[in-house]
Amino acid sequence: MAKFVVRYGAMRTLGVFSPRGNDRYARATQVVVRTQRGLEAADVLCEATDETVAMMNAPPHGQILRAMTAEDVNELAHIRSTEREEFETCQQYVQKLRLPMELVDIEHLFGGERIVIYYLAEHRVDFRQLVKMLASEFQTRIEMRQIGVRDEAKLLADYGDCGQPVCCGSHLAEMPPVSMKMAKLQKATLDPTKISGRCGRLKCCLRYEYETYVQLNRKLPPIGSDVDTELGRARVLGHEVLAQQLFVQLEDGRRQLVDVAEVQRDKDNKST
Repeated sequence: MAKFVVRYGAMRTLGVFSPRGNDRYARATQVVVRTQRGLEAADVLCEATDETVAMMNAPPHGQILRAMTAEDVNELAHIRSTEREEFETCQQYVQKLRLPMELVDIEHLFGGERIVIYYLAEHRVDFRQLVKMLASEFQTRIEMRQIGVRDEAKLLADYGDCGQPVCCGSHLAEMPPVSMKMAKLQKATLDPTKISGRCGRLKCCLRYEYETYVQLNRKLPPIGSDVDTELGRARVLGHEVLAQQLFVQLEDGRRQLVDVAEVQRDKDNKST
């Protein structure tokens, strides 16, 4: 029996879900699924082949109950329309209780089993009284979920500097760590305002080509090493990693770009 990869929830979680019987679903079909949280609306992405599942890290499992009907679509629209009012109500209670937290978003599950409240906080927050008040107000289970700034961008951000939907809100199931080392190797500008994403942290896309840069960089002699070129002895001053070229200074002081395939390293440099 075929299984399918679906995306669901405000955090756009990817899961592997089984259909009822032999039902099959095309890509982008909106469906109603049962997850560990309850009934939810989801989008079918593709069939869960062995190759596809191997690329996922311990995906959650569940069941596809049906394709969304016109009634389901109307109900989902109604739920989404009430979330803003629920958010404002929650905000009022947070202010009343003077809790040191910042509300980010509210997710009302399709089946109504619970409302998930996403918030930012520097320290642990005692929200037990808040949960009691909200459960009484909305007559459903309340789940509080503390998130970080990257998760906040995933919930709220729309487009990145590239003009495309933010990666964390479209295809990234997990947000990998990104370091300044990655930006330096790719010779990106080190101006934080230009290499930071909507979350204020280093852009996730800095990691996409990093492994390629690392592999190509291994083929280049270290900066400061001496090499033999067709123009004579030279010292390596810099790298053009993608072009596989070296910026070198010849013994007569001239500086030149040369292809790495055209140079010969000193034996002492080959092991560097």
